[in-house]
Parts: sequence; C-alpha cells; structure tokens
Amino acid sequence: MRDLSLLVILVWIIIQAFRRPWIGILGWTWMSIMNPHQLSWALKTMPFAAAIGGATLIGLFITKDRRDYSLNRENVTLMLFMMWMCITLPFSMLFDESFELWKRVMKIDLMILVTMVLLHSKRHMMLLTWVLVISIGFFGVKGGAFTVLTGGSYKVWGPENTYIEGNNEIALAIVIVIPLMRFLQMQMKAKWAKTTMTICMVLMAMAALGSHSRGALLAIAAMALVLWWRGKNKMAGAIGMVVVAVALLSLMPAEWWERMNTIKTYQQDESAMGRINAWGMAWNLAKSNFFGGGFMIWTGPVFAIYAPDPNDVHAAHSIYFMVLGELGFIGLFLFLTLFTMVWFTAGNLRVKARGKPETQWLSDLGGMLQVSLAGYAVGGAFLSLSYWDLPYNVLVLAVVGQRWLQRKEWLREKEEPVIYWPEFLKKRFQKKKIVPLS
Repeated sequence: MRDLSLLVILVWIIIQAFRRPWIGILGWTWMSIMNPHQLSWALKTMPFAAAIGGATLIGLFITKDRRDYSLNRENVTLMLFMMWMCITLPFSMLFDESFELWKRVMKIDLMILVTMVLLHSKRHMMLLTWVLVISIGFFGVKGGAFTVLTGGSYKVWGPENTYIEGNNEIALAIVIVIPLMRFLQMQMKAKWAKTTMTICMVLMAMAALGSHSRGALLAIAAMALVLWWRGKNKMAGAIGMVVVAVALLSLMPAEWWERMNTIKTYQQDESAMGRINAWGMAWNLAKSNFFGGGFMIWTGPVFAIYAPDPNDVHAAHSIYFMVLGELGFIGLFLFLTLFTMVWFTAGNLRVKARGKPETQWLSDLGGMLQVSLAGYAVGGAFLSLSYWDLPYNVLVLAVVGQRWLQRKEWLREKEEPVIYWPEFLKKRFQKKKIVPLS
C-alpha cells in the first residue's frame, strides 16, 4: 500500500511537471532531499528523480507560467563554480570516480538554477520551505523521539543510500532545517499549530544531539548565539536558552558527554586527528595542483603522496577542505564567495522588509536563512556536505525573496503619485510624498 501510494504521487508530479514545472521542481527537491523511494520496497531502484527532472526541463520551455531568467550575483557565481568544476574535471587524479560525482553535482546545480528561474511568488517560497522542512523533519522528529525513548544511548542515523546516511550528515541537515521550521512557526496563527511546531523543533534538536555529532553541537551553539544576538531582550533570551539547553542535555548519557568532551582534548582523539590529517592532505594537494585533485580523492594512493600521515586515510569531514582538495584555491574562493553573497542577501531581506505588514514575513525568512547559514558554516567545518542540495535551496529562498521584494518596491513606486514642489513649499505638504526640485 505504501509503494502504491508513493507511485501515484510520483506519477502525478511527473504529469504536472510538463504543464506546471514549478510543481516538478518541488517534486525534484522532495526526491533529492528526502529520497522517499528509499523507504519503499519495490521503488528503490526506479529513476523517478530523473523522470521528474526531465519532465521539469521540458515544462520549462513549453509552460505559459512566468519564468525569470534575470541574472544576479548568486546565480552568476554558481554558474562560474560549475564552470570551474568542468575545467578541473580533465585534471582529476581519479578520473572515473571523479566523473561519476561530477555528473551528480552538475545535475544538482542545474536544477538549482532552474529552480531560480521557475519560482517567483510568496506561495512558491512557502511551499519550497515546507518541502525542505517535511523532507528532513520526517527523520528528525522520528530520531528525536527515538533519542528521548532510549535516553540517547544509540546514535541517530540518516536514510540509507543517500547523502545524509551518516550520523554527522543527518545531524547537519537537521541543524539547517530547524530555523526554517521556526520561520514557518512565525507565520502561523493557530495556537495548536505553533505548539506542534515547537514540539517538532525540540525533537529535531534532540535528534541532532542524539547523532553524537560534535560538529552538530557546535552548529547548534552557533545558531543559538545568532538568535540571542538578534533578540531584543538579551537577558531573557539567554536565560531561556540556558534552561532549554540544560533540559535537553540532561537526557544524554555518560558516553555522549565523553564524546563531546573530546572537543577540548582533540589531540588525544583518533577521529579528530584523522580529520586534521585529511585537512593537511587537502592543503598540500591544493598547493601542488592548481586545479585540485578532482572529486573522490580521499583514498590511500592520494594520501600516500600528500598527507602528513600517509597511513591515516579519512574523508574530508569539512566542506571547506573538501572543496579545497577537490577544486583547488579558486574553487574554494568561488564556494566561499557564493555563500557569503547569500548571507548578505538574506540580511538585506531581514532589514529592508522589517516592520511592514505585507513584507514582515520576508524579514522573518531572511533572518532565519542567516541562522541556517550560520549552522551550515560552523557545522560544515567538520562535515562533508559541500555539494548537497539543501544549502543551495537556502540560496534559492534568498534569491527569490530578494526578487520578490524588489518587484514589490517597484510596483509601489509605480502606483504612488509623486508630486514635485519647490523646496520652500515642502513643509506645507508633509502628508504628501514630495520630491523637491533639484
């Protein structure tokens, strides 16, 4: 029954994608982030994501819906980032393995660009946010309940055969989504809905802690710091955060505390030292190879050449050193530039849309996007999720929100009459919009 229900939903999305490609984009995002077919019995190997993506691309050119092909600094930088991946591909140290990941990353980034073309309304932004929240919230809420029921004695893991299968990866995904849940809660009117979302956010936080990921703990602390700094009553905010932190952390077992304490004594922790060795390998490789080493370089032969300890082979465990080792210093520069731009775009939304009834929701969105980015920036320093869709969907929300705000301001200026008066008459007509003669 579960497989049949999922099949009906996916077929409906494919059909709708031809006529309403924005529906295809939401379906693609759902498939990419949540991978619902991995929860089925018979649909795991069927190429639904490719079918939805293909239908959406066809719909992009035949739809009568609005499309926005305008360029902005974010999509231009993303295209430059993609171009650099293409330039570096022939220089990959392990070409066959690199080519496979290159194809996957190109598909993801292409659909992100298509998303920015097709989405343009408040409804689209709200639906995309809901898709992201439901996709990760399904695992986070369930994982949080599991952590509470087991006293945190077992790790929370992500869905198999996905980008977020590991405990560290699912933890970072949960951390990024919690602020988006808070944004949705801020738009809710019903008390029961707000209460339900609060419970879900608490369970999500418990799931992140239950992953036993030290990076997730640091990411949560970074987001809490941003929220506290933004709060109007800092004393009350600090007390509230301390109370919630004590309540959540009191549920965690002794082995969890022992693992978190290794943050202070990382020199004695093999896992932490292995990550530092991998970072040293990435640094040495990037210095020796202008184009980087290509994708999938975290292997014994490459470590034997560039790592400080050639026998300690680890994954990158850092979005920054992952990009540095695979795409070189230029790749890292483009990656950092891209998300720095997103941070400032979200901040612009938070400031410019604030205090106006018709745009306050966009100010709330901008603020929460910055909190998500803070979690990604800190948690990502210890996790390998440089190319996964979710952070780039945060980029999409910021870009589409900025376009929506600019369009709103342009329409307001177009509708409001402007009366030109000499400067000496300005004070007599303060209730009117006056532009003095220059």
